[in-house]
Amino acid sequence: MPGSRSYSTEAIVLRQRRLGDADKIITLFTPDYGRIEAVAKGVRRSKSRLAGHVEVLSHCNLLLHRGRSLDVITQAQLIGGYRSLREDLSLVSRGLYAAELVERFTDVSADSLPTFRLLVDVLQWMTARTAPPDVVLRYFEMRLLDELGYRPQVDCCVACGGALPPETNYYSAHAGGVACPSCRAGVQISGPLGVNALKVLRLMQRASFEDLARVGIEPALQLELERHLREHINFSLDREVRSAAFVRDVQRQEERLLLAADGVQG
Repeated sequence: MPGSRSYSTEAIVLRQRRLGDADKIITLFTPDYGRIEAVAKGVRRSKSRLAGHVEVLSHCNLLLHRGRSLDVITQAQLIGGYRSLREDLSLVSRGLYAAELVERFTDVSADSLPTFRLLVDVLQWMTARTAPPDVVLRYFEMRLLDELGYRPQVDCCVACGGALPPETNYYSAHAGGVACPSCRAGVQISGPLGVNALKVLRLMQRASFEDLARVGIEPALQLELERHLREHINFSLDREVRSAAFVRDVQRQEERLLLAADGVQG
């Protein structure tokens, strides 16, 4: 970090936790310094001027003072509060999942501009509802894996390097991509991968989000993509992402509501 005791940075708030009676430790993701933990003093008091600017998933400009163990947030200006996202259970569950992925995959004090821009884009896409939130998440997962060196191999067989036939192939998180039917027995398989799922995985690696949003991806295909990318992420991290369980709970609630609505219409 700069030699000055104070420095400014743009940031996305990834997480908060309590510190004493009035303060919080804020986990931030920044374009220049990667992941930072900083103290927001007095932020739990009702009259705090910082409180509304450092909510989880907020996009802000911050002035910080370097401390011995933790830096201290001294000023904050909101760029994007994403209030509509944070007040929608469906969207906030996915937003928190994206934030946890960034926290798990990224380092402290690392140049992170591309990943920062990607996270800002994801929050904006979710807020704008330009595509189903799970489609936004799948695109985010693929691009995050790509940027951080965990890109899945979907253009050819991960085992033999040969072309993948236009039929059911097999995903292997352990091997890092898709295996052809002939190599299925030689790798640890996560599960079968349909023709359409392979097409969408390739599209996510090559196309812009705007192009992907124009493609109608049915719910069953969304679930197939989620299953394979989640396995890839869990294997890469060597752990499960905690907020994935929250997303699953919200998805089940959404499914029950859809079934109830169909029953009323029927």
